[in-house]
Amino acid sequence: MTYCCGILVKEGLVMIADTRTNAGLDNISTFRKLNIFESRGQYVMMLASAGNLSFTQNVVSLVTEGIENPENQETERLVTMPSMFEAAHLVGRAIRKVREIDGGAFQEANISFLLGGQIAGRRLRLFMIYSAGNFIECTPDAPFLQIGEHKYGKPILDRAVKYDTELYDALKIGLISMDSTMRSNLGVGLPIDIGVLRRDAQALEVNTRIDIGDIYFHDLRDRWSTALKQAHLAIPRPPYGPKV
Repeated sequence: MTYCCGILVKEGLVMIADTRTNAGLDNISTFRKLNIFESRGQYVMMLASAGNLSFTQNVVSLVTEGIENPENQETERLVTMPSMFEAAHLVGRAIRKVREIDGGAFQEANISFLLGGQIAGRRLRLFMIYSAGNFIECTPDAPFLQIGEHKYGKPILDRAVKYDTELYDALKIGLISMDSTMRSNLGVGLPIDIGVLRRDAQALEVNTRIDIGDIYFHDLRDRWSTALKQAHLAIPRPPYGPKV
């Protein structure tokens, strides 16, 4: 299981991904699902994946090492794409290539990707790419995208994230969304990888991993739980019971 989210606000982009691949009483393993491609001053791309680990690894390997363009026979890599739109197309082609190689086994898998970033001179953009290789783009009207176990964290993002939300408030809300998902699904868990890219910076402002001993994340979890309890206690009880 996995939960990844990308939040695109006026000031920049936040990407968050957990690392859990198996969950059970005696079988928990982790694997990095947020891949960073960065050349300072030239481009920053972040590629998060959800779904069958074998297939997503193959897709990441293909876009890293290169895929032949059938039109001109040139080898294209993610970091050589002239725009984020072309980069999203490349990831889609890589997905279709893996499907072509693995055939029937791939049909039963459900994989997806978030691709966000900016190339110098071009727009900051965020895409969600489906298992068929097609994709949609994040817009100011809906400034976040999610993949994996998204249902538990979505209500928080729906209520709290707007396009003009401050960049680090977006990170905070994203982490609350991640915490809510972790509390409701054993298949999502620490460590968490995060990336923060300020618009037109062409260099990551934050590229770090939140592990089990992270003081801020533990404080965030405790404060959010306390705030929820205080909020529901502050709301009057429903008037639908027997009249006293």
